[in-house]
Amino acid sequence: MSKSKLYAALDRLSEIELTVMARKSGREISRPVWFVREDNILYLLPLQGSDTNWYKNMQKNPNLKISVDGQEIITGNGKAIADQKKVKEVIEKFKSKYGDSDVKKYYTKFDVCVELDLKQ
Repeated sequence: MSKSKLYAALDRLSEIELTVMARKSGREISRPVWFVREDNILYLLPLQGSDTNWYKNMQKNPNLKISVDGQEIITGNGKAIADQKKVKEVIEKFKSKYGDSDVKKYYTKFDVCVELDLKQ
């Protein structure tokens, strides 16, 4: 998929399929997640922050797979971010995209976020 088609697909969607490798069993685990794209960076915000299972799995094996409409579009290494200034910036991006009330409704801990470089 070309970068322009990838970005167009991401810009029209509210969620993507995230696949991580389970830290104990080693099997792939997929789940739908919200995201924000800014230029070549995809930001993910774990629902329960650093307590979220997919985040813990990513810390052991940072390889992430992102699928859109059932088609794998990118595989790359996720970068965990704990810097509170950056995390707050990402939270604001999520609030802008999904609404303040929905972010407050679904997200319970705001101590980390994940960055995925789409140029990988």
